Amino acid sequence: MLRLLGYFFGIGVVFALVAAAGVAIYIGGLTKDLPDYEVLARYEPPVTTRVHASDGSLMAEFARERRLYLPIQAIPDRVKAAFLSAEDKNFYSHPGIDALGLVRAVVTNLQNLGSGRRLVGASTITQQVAKNFLLTSDQTIQRKIKEMILAFRIEQAYSKDRILELYLNEIFFGLGSYGVASAALSYFNKPVQDLTIAEAAYLAALPKGPSNYHPFRHTDRAIERRNWVIDQMHANGYITAEEAEKAKATDLNVNPRPRGSYLFAADYFTEEVRREIIARYGEDALYEGGLYVRTTLDPKLQLYARSALQDGLIRYDTLRGFRGPVDRIDVSGDWGAPLGDIEALSDVPEWRLAVVLEADSKSVRIGLQPKREVSGALSEERETGTIALEDMKWALRHVVDGHTVKANSPAEVLKPGDVVYVQRKEEGGGEWILRQVPEIGGALVAMDPHTGRVLAMVGGFSYAASQFNRATQAYRQPGSSFKPIVYAAALDNGYTPASVVLDAPITIQIGNQVWEPKNYGGGFAGPSTLRMGIERSRNLMTVRLAKDMGMDLVAEYAERFGVYDDMPEHLAMSLGSGETTVMRMVTAYAIMANGGKAFTPTLIDRIQDRYGKTVYKHDTRECIGCTAEVWNGQSEPEIVDDREQVLDPMTAYQITSMMQGVVTRGTATMISELGRPIAGKTGTTNDEKDAWFIGYTPDLVVGVFMGYDQPRPMGKGSTGGGLAAPIFKDFMEDALKDMRPVEFQMPEGMRLVAIDRQTGMHAEPGQPGVIMEAFKPGTGPADSYWVIGMEELDSERANTISPQANRAITSGAGGLF
Repeated sequence: MLRLLGYFFGIGVVFALVAAAGVAIYIGGLTKDLPDYEVLARYEPPVTTRVHASDGSLMAEFARERRLYLPIQAIPDRVKAAFLSAEDKNFYSHPGIDALGLVRAVVTNLQNLGSGRRLVGASTITQQVAKNFLLTSDQTIQRKIKEMILAFRIEQAYSKDRILELYLNEIFFGLGSYGVASAALSYFNKPVQDLTIAEAAYLAALPKGPSNYHPFRHTDRAIERRNWVIDQMHANGYITAEEAEKAKATDLNVNPRPRGSYLFAADYFTEEVRREIIARYGEDALYEGGLYVRTTLDPKLQLYARSALQDGLIRYDTLRGFRGPVDRIDVSGDWGAPLGDIEALSDVPEWRLAVVLEADSKSVRIGLQPKREVSGALSEERETGTIALEDMKWALRHVVDGHTVKANSPAEVLKPGDVVYVQRKEEGGGEWILRQVPEIGGALVAMDPHTGRVLAMVGGFSYAASQFNRATQAYRQPGSSFKPIVYAAALDNGYTPASVVLDAPITIQIGNQVWEPKNYGGGFAGPSTLRMGIERSRNLMTVRLAKDMGMDLVAEYAERFGVYDDMPEHLAMSLGSGETTVMRMVTAYAIMANGGKAFTPTLIDRIQDRYGKTVYKHDTRECIGCTAEVWNGQSEPEIVDDREQVLDPMTAYQITSMMQGVVTRGTATMISELGRPIAGKTGTTNDEKDAWFIGYTPDLVVGVFMGYDQPRPMGKGSTGGGLAAPIFKDFMEDALKDMRPVEFQMPEGMRLVAIDRQTGMHAEPGQPGVIMEAFKPGTGPADSYWVIGMEELDSERANTISPQANRAITSGAGGLF
């Protein structure tokens, strides 16, 4: 018997050795193809790029995988406890594989044979790291063995905290979120540090299958799984029984974070920043690089800019009448469902879509678009309201088949089933105002003239309606708003504000064609000073001035100011017939406002990589002496300003002073109601296709543009002074209300001289028509009366000049030259 037992034992040992050798050979073969686990030391997951306003407010996030990487030290113990309880309670004690858990899994799988149930894997957190980072998700024994081998090796190479950190930052939670920090924001709109026990437990329940525990589609299943995690946390000693019962008694309370732009009214600005980052670093850096971008946006000024531009566009649009409903639906049954399917403007929350239920001679009864629940489902509540006749009077003038028709009652304009936009008349009331999306386009840009930082930018009425940015992408004719460039070139090259140019008809031969420019509104004033020419925006004077000094000089200054890259040297260009953008024009005016220093406008102050290293900053000035560790009586550090001086500071002051006259006496007198030192210029193109106003204080430059996207006449009288200037005024009223008035500073060495506004000749202070004009050293009013362009007139045309102009000519001390 002993021999027999020995015989069988020997055979068993041989078979065991053979089996062990076979397993060793098999595992050895698998280890040859194992990936290098050392890549975990160099792990850089795709991380969300975050864009912030100048005050730190979050504007937007960009990511292919929404992930915010957190070091393990920043993850609260409560959150770690939830995941350890849900996934691997023995994590800190096993060597990478949980033997007891593995045995339980084997037993469970044997019991479930033939049942069709999914195999239980019993993977530890370390095994999941091996699988997620280094292997595929194939459900095979071979992959499982590789996973266990890698788990052993990872445990030997990395600390438990490092492994847990990799796990918590890598796993997918659903709702497009990767990593626990992003999941906390996506599900509960709060940082991971603020998660409650119940919230942490719910997040810990998700990695097993985010879609299986969806908070809205599978609420009961999600609560059941969350409560199981809470029980495990209690069983493992992380929370008390009382805390567990309290946590299980709560609802999921999921509050998904909105996507897209997080800062209201900043969509155009955000999109411009997105394009710039892609242009600098590429799409991968934007969507995976985890950049921290600090922009120049001032959220308060941005709100003011949006409000001013929208009000101005609505003001113009409503005068043109009602163009018809947004859509039509059937209102015979439940009108809420079809109305809810129509997409409203997401960035104009003051407006709501509504459907007309009834209309009569005095009012319209409407049904408001139902709101969406947190889950995204349409609310069952149905809200109605009324549009009174007085709140839609503008719409009685409505467009039918391209023709404007005058209606006598609301019932002639709106029919049951018409879908329109409305705005609540009074907060909490049931009365509404009829609205429509303006057809006219526009833009507003606000800039700091000292740094080129763009403080606010609105590229249209609504980004949701049109993503086309009219501040940076629309190339339009600046019209008369270009004239200060012409006059600045003249003042920088020997002319003075008192130089006199003839404002009279002129004929220009261009090849086989004849060009005869006209002043806006017709007429002419005869000889006038440069100051009067810019204050009254005289086209004929500007053409003569450009012709006298040469268009090559005008083109040079236009390119210096960045208005054009390569300006054609045609006289018509002096009247702003070339195309440029609002951003470029505001930059040009900012150069005049800051004393003539060129700069590059920017929407971004600083960009840092995922480790906090600065990879870009707009301010590149050197600060000599700023790094001194101690003070030994040395002078204060100097910041070297190496920007190019493209305009004489004295010239900049002169053109600023002349544009102050535009506000006080010229084409933009409504701006003077602000009671602030403001310089600016209106601009209107042929047939009123473009309307501009660009103005500035010593510390803020603002440009406004209005016009149809497909240029067409806006109507007689639709000038920069009538359309764009009121928008500028509305914005400045809000923007400057908390700022003290600051005067423009005249450079040292200049002097003020009393001159006659009409003739430019020396005059006595206090006389009618006399102003104090700024002159550079060595210059002043002319000793004799000189009129630029007078020699072009023949005697017949000279007689058509006004008697006042003739008197001015003949009264000159030295005659006419």
